Amino acid sequence: MSTRTASDGEDPIIESRDQLVAPMAAGEKPRERWRIGTEHEKLVFARSDKHAPSYEEPAGIRQILVSLGQYGWQPVEEGGQIIAMSGSDGAISLEPAGQLELSGAPLVNLHQTCAETGRHLQQVKEVGDALDIGFLGLGMWPDKTREELPIMPKGRYEIMLRHMPRVGTMGLDMMLRTCTIQVNLDYSSEADMAKKFRTSLALQPLATALFANSPFTEGKPNGFLSYRSHIWSDTDPHRTGMLPFVFDDDFGYERYVDYMLDVPMYFVFRDGKYIDAAGQSFRAFLKGELPALPGELPREGDWIDHLSTAFPEVRLKSFLEMRGADGGPWNRICALPALWVGLLYDQGALDAAWDLVKGWDMEGRETLRNAVPKLALDAPLPGGGTLKDIAAEVLAIARSGLSARNQCNASGDNETGFLAPLDEIVAENRVPAQRLLDLYNGHWGGDISRVYEESF
Repeated sequence: MSTRTASDGEDPIIESRDQLVAPMAAGEKPRERWRIGTEHEKLVFARSDKHAPSYEEPAGIRQILVSLGQYGWQPVEEGGQIIAMSGSDGAISLEPAGQLELSGAPLVNLHQTCAETGRHLQQVKEVGDALDIGFLGLGMWPDKTREELPIMPKGRYEIMLRHMPRVGTMGLDMMLRTCTIQVNLDYSSEADMAKKFRTSLALQPLATALFANSPFTEGKPNGFLSYRSHIWSDTDPHRTGMLPFVFDDDFGYERYVDYMLDVPMYFVFRDGKYIDAAGQSFRAFLKGELPALPGELPREGDWIDHLSTAFPEVRLKSFLEMRGADGGPWNRICALPALWVGLLYDQGALDAAWDLVKGWDMEGRETLRNAVPKLALDAPLPGGGTLKDIAAEVLAIARSGLSARNQCNASGDNETGFLAPLDEIVAENRVPAQRLLDLYNGHWGGDISRVYEESF
């Protein structure tokens, strides 16, 4: 989740609708400037007793951030507390219960992405070894209750934690207990954005299935393969879901602006503090009628903040975010950007992927998305069959897209090798969560603590 970096009320007041469209339009880039941004979260635990460390305790989350300074990371503070680290590899930030996230830098190719990921994981491993801390690559805490988890000192989280129970039953689980991998990608024009949005939104359930990795809740199997994905079904209906309007012929920046204007606000950032505006309307804000700041008009930074508070399966800001995947161990992190770069960054691959899904109706898309958390690759496709029937074809399209990019490393290898973990999953027809369940019911003998041996 984003760390506040906007200009704290000193940027221009929004006086026209053009300013609402501007962040999305400004994201347009020629193909040679397209980049790959990869975000991945990990669960943090004390090796001594497997508890989730608090911010302040010795060898806690604050100390982890401070210790990362030895690698050149610079602290970012809020209210006098270090809440992130900034560096050449992007930013390291905190999720609400101390999940540690790398928001990677925008990079040219997947070789750079995987090198960045490797540097980060080596750094946190070295810090963890010094502090007796471990890191777990899963989509959800396998054994922790909400009450067992700490809260990080970030103002926006305090507001969201109060608001979540008003609008859904699982929003607190989303904030406190889940982890994800995300990929941020570029577009060249409004039309290119729309086609990439539609294609990736339709195929997001496949990513959810391939990366399904959250089958345990509070020490027991929960009946799902991606419980993290299921949690979004009752987090907040105003800001989640499959966004049917994206598939309309007239979809573009203006339609997304209208959607975001109807997403209730969380906060406004002023004088270094978050002001609670949860449930209030950005449309009212544009008229100077926001109850949290009566008579004040929004600034461009307020709109940028607001764009980060919707959580659909694919999100548009000045780039497109792929949001469907559970967190996982290091050897699968690079596979997610490989999938989406392969599908979306080559025109032939994008056309082929869209041809595969363009005939699906909205009811079928919704049914597929809702079935995936339990069924993964066995979820029903619109029109018949299951996800596993198209999985190999989608990976072949992605591979063709990566081959066409011809981005090679020093050894002459192109980017297609990063799809290998997904090829294995499809060949075995067994997603990561099913492997964990096999271990739990077999070698682990029902002992969930054995999952900590799966740490990074």
